[in-house]
Amino acid sequence: MTELNFFSATYAEARERFVAAATRCDLDIESHPHPLIGPQGEALALDVVRDGLRRAPRLLIISSGCHGIEGHVGSAVQTALLSDPAWRAATREAGVAVLYLHALNPHGFAWGRRATQENVDLNRNFLDFAQPLPQNAAYDELAALLVPTHWPPNPAGEAVLDRLLSQRGWPEMQRAISCGQYGHPEGLFYGGRNPTWSHVTLRQVLREQGRSCAQLGWIDVHSGLGPWGVGERIFEGRAGDEAEGLRRARAWWGDQVTCIEDGESVSSSVTGQMMQALYAECPQAPCTGITLEFGTVPLMEVVSALRAEQWLENHPESEGSIGREIRKRFRAAFYPDSDSWRQQVLAQALEAARQAVAGLQTA
Repeated sequence: MTELNFFSATYAEARERFVAAATRCDLDIESHPHPLIGPQGEALALDVVRDGLRRAPRLLIISSGCHGIEGHVGSAVQTALLSDPAWRAATREAGVAVLYLHALNPHGFAWGRRATQENVDLNRNFLDFAQPLPQNAAYDELAALLVPTHWPPNPAGEAVLDRLLSQRGWPEMQRAISCGQYGHPEGLFYGGRNPTWSHVTLRQVLREQGRSCAQLGWIDVHSGLGPWGVGERIFEGRAGDEAEGLRRARAWWGDQVTCIEDGESVSSSVTGQMMQALYAECPQAPCTGITLEFGTVPLMEVVSALRAEQWLENHPESEGSIGREIRKRFRAAFYPDSDSWRQQVLAQALEAARQAVAGLQTA
């Protein structure tokens, strides 16, 4: 199988290839069935594969599909690793077990959405919902402009957004739009009012798989932010361990590891991050984690694609030529149809995985 054959056109194809790769390795596949089905009636699941001893002291988690459609990229990385005998031998020699979490948000993956079936951004959903939800007044101000009643949006509304962007600058606008909001269920980056299916299922997997190890690493694969084909390594830290965690991350993956809180990253700080679940469920082990974020099209094209896709989700009666064009642009923003891009992505992801194993070996 050539490296490009690890990339799939659909969720069903990606799942089939991932499961086949695990089966060839004689590894067990633990499937957590999703309650809904895909667009062709296919079953959906979070598939979990562990390559290594159940009680290995060092565990590397490699996850895909937190943001549904971005799972195309992460799935290819996971399948490529499982198909690489040299990689598997290196992990065994290092005493590192690898836990593959395939399609954290299988519904979004299958239906070509970033959000879950609840329209929730999974990476904004890991909160204590017994406490008051965070307020995002800056998003409230923008909500009707970002996802208007009609598409394309009217010029007057776009002029207001352009003026606000000019006045406030992109970093402030990015925080307002993407940090997470909990008051507009049909809006962008909605964090939800309850734990989603993916949230609950991931916590269960982490409890079962992660509590016996002494050292943890996590690479969560994403796409859609940054320069074309560049994989930014964005530090994900535990409260109270940020400085030491960042030091470990840069020791593993190099000084190019960025820190959102320092303003170095293409991303902005968010509420309800998924990696907080690992810290809660596996408190016994230091964790060194990154979001591996692969850049695609220019930023404003991504923002426009997000807005249009959310409008379409809110107006399913508009499927047709406009809907097909919106979905085409949305897919291109997160999964470009480019062989060279995919080759770049795979090479960088495999390098990051090897570096993580080396880091865990010396931890």
